[in-house]
Amino acid sequence: MTMTEEATLTTTQVYRIYIRATPEAIWDAITKPEWNEKYGYPGRGEFDLRPGGKYLATADEQAQAMGMPAELVDGEVIEVDPPRKLVQTWRALWDPELVAEGPTRVTWEIDEEDGGIARLTVTHELEGAPKHAGQIASIAPLAQGGGGWVWILSDLKTLVESGEKLQS
Repeated sequence: MTMTEEATLTTTQVYRIYIRATPEAIWDAITKPEWNEKYGYPGRGEFDLRPGGKYLATADEQAQAMGMPAELVDGEVIEVDPPRKLVQTWRALWDPELVAEGPTRVTWEIDEEDGGIARLTVTHELEGAPKHAGQIASIAPLAQGGGGWVWILSDLKTLVESGEKLQS
């Protein structure tokens, strides 16, 4: 890895997608467990949607059978402005080195555009968390557990627009 690649992986990563949906539908897909368990990696995210509230993502039985821990990610809700903005801390729990890096910060911003389209921007602040940065940067192939935010957001977009997952 070059110094530039390493610097990119250890600071701030921004992902932006356009989804043919209302901000409310996207908000629900992010924050409601019955939606967020349907896309991305096998698991379920639960938010206590108030400042200081807890966030916990848990692995489903299939992921646990493949060696993942029951609790995948934990964090705290920092800011909530439904259906426009959610700021939370994020700490991956599936690797002791990730746990040791401590929490990072994720900001979800949803902006309504013309024509029934909304823009979703996910900003993940990763200062001092190079292993987190590498894991979420979509470097590894999907078959090897890679995909990161690009995979999660692509699957979210597909689910919200079509009602189906990107991959079964």
